Amino acid sequence: MSEVLWTPSASFAASANFTRFRRFIRDEFGGPADDSYQSLHRWSLDRGGDFWSAVWRFASVIGEPGESAHVPGPHMTEAKWFPGGTLNFAENLLRPATADDTPALVFRSERGDERTLTRRQLLAQAIAFATYLRSQGVRAGDRVAAVVPNVPEAVVAMLGTTAIGAVWSSCSPDFGEDAICDRFGQIEPSVLVTVTAASYAGKRTDVLAKVSSVLPRLPSVRTLVVAGDDVPPGAHRFADAVATPPAGFAFERFPFDHPVYILYSSGTTGVPKCIVHGAGGTLLQHLKEHQLHSDLRPGDRLLYFTTTGWMMWNWLVSGLASGATLALYDGSPFHPTPEVLWQIAERHKLTHFGASAKYFAHLEKQGAKPREGHDLTALRVVLSTGSPLLPESYDYVYRDIKSDVCLSSISGGTDIVSCFALGCPIEPVRRGELQVKGLGMDVRVFNDEGKPLIGEPGELVCASPFPSMPVGFWNDPDKAKYLGSYFGTFDNVWTHGDWAEETPTGGLVIYGRSDTTLNPGGVRIGTAEIYQQVETFPEIAESLATALRRGGDEQVVLFVRMQPDQKLTPELTDAIRQRLKTRCSPRHVPAFVVAAPDFPRTISGKLSEVAVRNAINGLPVKNTAALANPEALDFFRTLRVE
Repeated sequence: MSEVLWTPSASFAASANFTRFRRFIRDEFGGPADDSYQSLHRWSLDRGGDFWSAVWRFASVIGEPGESAHVPGPHMTEAKWFPGGTLNFAENLLRPATADDTPALVFRSERGDERTLTRRQLLAQAIAFATYLRSQGVRAGDRVAAVVPNVPEAVVAMLGTTAIGAVWSSCSPDFGEDAICDRFGQIEPSVLVTVTAASYAGKRTDVLAKVSSVLPRLPSVRTLVVAGDDVPPGAHRFADAVATPPAGFAFERFPFDHPVYILYSSGTTGVPKCIVHGAGGTLLQHLKEHQLHSDLRPGDRLLYFTTTGWMMWNWLVSGLASGATLALYDGSPFHPTPEVLWQIAERHKLTHFGASAKYFAHLEKQGAKPREGHDLTALRVVLSTGSPLLPESYDYVYRDIKSDVCLSSISGGTDIVSCFALGCPIEPVRRGELQVKGLGMDVRVFNDEGKPLIGEPGELVCASPFPSMPVGFWNDPDKAKYLGSYFGTFDNVWTHGDWAEETPTGGLVIYGRSDTTLNPGGVRIGTAEIYQQVETFPEIAESLATALRRGGDEQVVLFVRMQPDQKLTPELTDAIRQRLKTRCSPRHVPAFVVAAPDFPRTISGKLSEVAVRNAINGLPVKNTAALANPEALDFFRTLRVE
């Protein structure tokens, strides 16, 4: 059993939203008398309709739930949630009745630009943009696309789009031209929103020039809206579009599963899949995850370092529905200093701070100790996702960031725009473990025969329907792509593609993606187990493990990216192998250890293990446009490992 690193105090647990919710379902729905998380999780599955109705009421969703919360179907994809219900996604985030002069958005860029929008200002700009879109002929179901950084204009434009029932889809400015067209070309947006320029790590990018180049390849776009100076002829100024809110604006209510977002698969194995998410399921899941699993309360202040091309941006923005102030940051989290996000945390008294697992690992490598230079008194919750949070990063957070905080490693994905496993403010945090399975999520770990496992690694699955399952894929009328993506492994069971282990205490350990697990000698190994050990060496900045296929078997190849001024020596190679042998197993020991200048990454910043595997095995990498740095593949394509 993993070491307990944090246990909530009695006062922390008593004041948590989770505790109030538990009392609420007992009083209103006859919820379990047992106080354990496991009892409530079981009840949330056995009484799924009551559970999601309780979330609707507890979170004060604006809308009409209809007569029934859940109508089962013969297949998971045919279950209906709140089939008679109606709501407006933007109305629930903006909450017009309570819009006042408290901050809704506080923004800072790496260049030092700062802005604040109050809830009243955000409401006014959102409904002004909604009215502007209607003047451009945009109607419910139409698509509005955007190439934008994580700036207030992105939030305003999304809210204005969804306020009229149109569908929002975004890419960040670091997407290449082909990557943008591969996505937006499929969904045929009528309006495209962008900015003139963006900065990252001190480098200024001409975003408008990139967008101007892709526009001829997006013939459906009738209107270009640009935030910034020097708007080209024929385009519309964003500032003009939000300048005059209408005297009266009524939020139209749409069916529960009305499309709200189109997100995209990574695209590293082909053209990205266009994943359509419904407004009601997205809203309910985010309200549950924010309020119950992350203890987000009115007046709290939430920062999640993300771009608009990652689903965590959608997750972040939903924090408005819980009455939180969102802290937006645009740029590199290490520029001009590794402390930049912690400066924001101190200045705005953040209660919730989130970033990728790689961010925390890099922060530690740079020797940053936020607790020593910043007042983090207000901080209650630290969140991490994007890849498995290494046990050493748990140690780092509690040692060098804050000792009294609920550290929530969360895991889900673009496919469900939410989480399968995440935190819980009334449960202990164990080193290297995701605390709990999400309420209402029938998460299990299966072996190859579809039997549940505890204490052994296997496929992460979800065996019952949940509200944030995709409405479908774009241009997939018979759901062939949808069904093939998640239901091809086990009958009528969602297979997520993660290699995971359920612990005896009900937590989860994620070992990596199933399609990148290693299989030397027929024994499956998660890559996260290797990274956990290798990246503790101070000489190594980053590592990537993959398989070289020879003679019907696999040999593990470990690539390392060295810290500046460090070299991979025979002594270091031996030390790596010895640590993997003693800390993991002989199966984890790589046949080859190779220093690489860089690793290919997806546009959202994740290492592309599949691309490296294909390159070293002489196989084609199907869609290099999905990579932020496809030139990094050149090293692996020409490599000969002997």
